[in-house]
Amino acid sequence: MKVAVVGATGLVGTKMIQVLEERNFPITTLIPVASEKSVGKEVVYAGKKYKVVGMQTAIDSKPAVALFSAGGATSLEWAPRFAAAGITVIDNSSAWRMDPDKPLIVPEINASVLTAADKIIANPNCSTIQMVVALNPLHEQYKITRIVVSTYQSVTGTGVKAVEQLQGERRKALGEETNYLMAYKYPIDLNVIPQIDLFLDNGYTKEEMKMVKETCKIMRDDSIRVTATTVRIPVMGGHSESVNVEFEKEFELAAVKQLLQAAPGVVLVDDPGQQAYPMPMDAHEKDQVFVGRLRRDQTQPRTLNAWIVSDNLRKGAATNAIQIAEYLAAHHLI
Repeated sequence: MKVAVVGATGLVGTKMIQVLEERNFPITTLIPVASEKSVGKEVVYAGKKYKVVGMQTAIDSKPAVALFSAGGATSLEWAPRFAAAGITVIDNSSAWRMDPDKPLIVPEINASVLTAADKIIANPNCSTIQMVVALNPLHEQYKITRIVVSTYQSVTGTGVKAVEQLQGERRKALGEETNYLMAYKYPIDLNVIPQIDLFLDNGYTKEEMKMVKETCKIMRDDSIRVTATTVRIPVMGGHSESVNVEFEKEFELAAVKQLLQAAPGVVLVDDPGQQAYPMPMDAHEKDQVFVGRLRRDQTQPRTLNAWIVSDNLRKGAATNAIQIAEYLAAHHLI
């Protein structure tokens, strides 16, 4: 199977190539794709070097699937062209997520809606993915009515420039000479920034509204009320989330833990007596969603508090996209 990775030289594109190899995806030829300034560079997959090509060259190569991680504007321009050539696009940008004609997929939850006719498939926002993977088993059992979520998001979600800013600030603090560009308006080391993406007229950021809208679409329930505050913090291992969940039905904490232990893609780390709970450094380079700090909200009936952590470059982006491709291949949809 020929597979194209669009945005192959970026943080997520590089991670996609790594995860494709780790998961032994059935590739005969890798087609790394990037902007014109990167054409001709080489990437390594399974010990073999592949030259980066441009968009049209990739289309002409007729891959079965194209994993897109090149930004919304690029996706809006090029994904339809790939699709018109019969290539299935799995897109990591926000461009197609709320399009009613495009499926928004987290394989553990709703991959069964996919058909061979779906040529542009949207990969959800990283912070949404990890939350719904953990909460969907509970929604099926108890029916979620409301979610209040606050996120603590890694600088890797912004990209290479943000990683370089954080590392540069730390070197500077040690007295080393360093040059770096600012990905953020403010310093990120020894700081938190309560803004991810642009502010909208309602006072929320685009990142916060993505969590509101995408959650309902993925979980196929528009009655779920979601409110979010998303915050950037100076870590690189993954995103963390504090989640307060109100249910329609009563629950027992022991039953909640059993559901999560059995849920696909979820690892329960919840032993306060041993100070065991999920942390970004533990989730780094792993594909699972880690859940802990489970406890009742003592101020609200039928309400649960939870802490959810996942590697945003893997499950939040690359791995989820590749799991979609794996599903398509296993069900002969590509």
